[in-house]
Amino acid sequence: MYPPDLVAPMSKDLTDHGFNSLTSPEEVDAIMQSNEGTFMLVVNSVCGCAAANARPGAKMAASNEKHPDKYYTVFAGVDKAATEKVREYLLPYPPSSPAIALFKEGKLVHFLERHHIEGRSAEIIAQNLKMAFDHFC
Repeated sequence: MYPPDLVAPMSKDLTDHGFNSLTSPEEVDAIMQSNEGTFMLVVNSVCGCAAANARPGAKMAASNEKHPDKYYTVFAGVDKAATEKVREYLLPYPPSSPAIALFKEGKLVHFLERHHIEGRSAEIIAQNLKMAFDHFC
């Protein structure tokens, strides 16, 4: 677990842009079982590629004409139980942080694992997500 003072700005980076923070398994189950519309979920991280690429890419993608109905985030290494619950819904993919998932009607339809994020610019990540939004939203 990371000290709250360390991760607060990293969490705020997304929550200040409309992402709702999920901090319990019950909150995760509630959104996953709603089966309505589309939502993007970011598995946030202290990893350098999260700060440099994943968070900015996710925020940029949200400005697309077609976009998910809702935005959520869990913080790996902080919201441990919520992150573990999210990862159950991301199977068969192995745990990955950072990661960005798009769900439609309760089903995972697009997923960027850490290896899709590392070494790629925020613009490339945003473009990938925008193409998924155009297709699924």
